Amino acid sequence: MIKMKTHSGAKKRFNLTKSGKIKRKKAFARHILTKKPQNRMRKLRKAGTLGGLDAKNIKKLIPYK
Repeated sequence: MIKMKTHSGAKKRFNLTKSGKIKRKKAFARHILTKKPQNRMRKLRKAGTLGGLDAKNIKKLIPYK
């Protein structure tokens, strides 16, 4: 039986937690940082999770993670 290929972009951007949720990095934390408040930047450091249809689609892209 042929194995499914893992999507290269998805494996770099997403991880699975023990409970099966998908961890992701939050957006808007890369550049133009001087005008963003520090409390916002602190919140952006924490990982976010995907839910709903997005999570279902990403799980198909990373079957072996």
